[in-house]
Amino acid sequence: MTSESSAWVVHKGPNWFRQRLVMATLAGRNTRFEEVRQFDDNPGLNSHEASFLRLIDKLCNGTRIDINHTGTVIKYRPGIIFGGKVVHDCALSRAIGYYLEAVISLAPFAKKPVHLILRGVTNLEIDPSVDIIRTVTLPLLRRFGLEDGLELKISKRGNAPDGGGEVIFRCPIIRRLSSVQFINFGKIKRIRGIAYSARVSPATPSRVVDSARQLLNNLLPDVYIYSDHYRGEEAGNSPGFGLSLVAESTEGALISADCVARPGELPEDLGKRASKYLLQEVSRQGCVDTQHQAFCLLLMVLCPEDVSKVRFGQLSSFTIQYMRDIRQYFGVTFKIVTDSETKTCTLSALGVGFSNFGKKMG
Repeated sequence: MTSESSAWVVHKGPNWFRQRLVMATLAGRNTRFEEVRQFDDNPGLNSHEASFLRLIDKLCNGTRIDINHTGTVIKYRPGIIFGGKVVHDCALSRAIGYYLEAVISLAPFAKKPVHLILRGVTNLEIDPSVDIIRTVTLPLLRRFGLEDGLELKISKRGNAPDGGGEVIFRCPIIRRLSSVQFINFGKIKRIRGIAYSARVSPATPSRVVDSARQLLNNLLPDVYIYSDHYRGEEAGNSPGFGLSLVAESTEGALISADCVARPGELPEDLGKRASKYLLQEVSRQGCVDTQHQAFCLLLMVLCPEDVSKVRFGQLSSFTIQYMRDIRQYFGVTFKIVTDSETKTCTLSALGVGFSNFGKKMG
């Protein structure tokens, strides 16, 4: 007789809570989180973790979630990814990107096309901004075979702490992904970006753009950064400004950098900080930037039973932990070949042949 401990994937503490829920949902593995902040003054899940759990429950059908009376033990039994139209108010402690990044991993395998409306903070330093998700994350997903109908619209801009932003995400469903071979970085041919502001001086985005161009034009002349100032209801509930940059290579690699103004930070300082961050990412010469490494690895695992190969720059500690979780949930390991000259590494893996049985054969 199989004991309960062997039938469940057990994790101690709340670390990597979001990624493990996503993998549990895709792999259909029962997962238990124990000792979740049991010695803290406020034990159990944080507001954004509980909000993410509610969002997963809305997107799926048949999910069962059991939480003990102290909130320190969570049992998660995944259901079927159903999709459809979902409206969710995100916790303001994390940006919309915290929720959307995980949903994008699930949405292509839903039973119905996903029409998701998320409300909250659109830009926060610790999470990918909605601008980067629109310009980098979605094109990366298209590279794996998802083409028509993928869309992200920013209806309202929302800055911390009071949010007020709103985005609309639409994603079609797909039977299965396509394997990729993405190992040539090429050379940077253009840089695009967007400098936004809300409830501050309309001249702020222009000051950010001028500062960023002073540094980036030393790399190449083809630099164009849009200025976007939000007014009225579209400006959200709090003032703020930020800059999102994307460098595109001749081989189609998209490298991003995203910065949000800190309290008291000048627009000129923000422009320089974001530009330096982008140049640092470009210098790593990976076909995928640091914040998209884990997402790319998950797509490689979900591909058909064929080898996918992608070139990365320096692997982050988050990515390394992500590979450990992938091995635990899917039983997939990666072959890593390093290049001492460019200080990059090429990761290859055999996909598990994940199929969406909710989509009928065309």
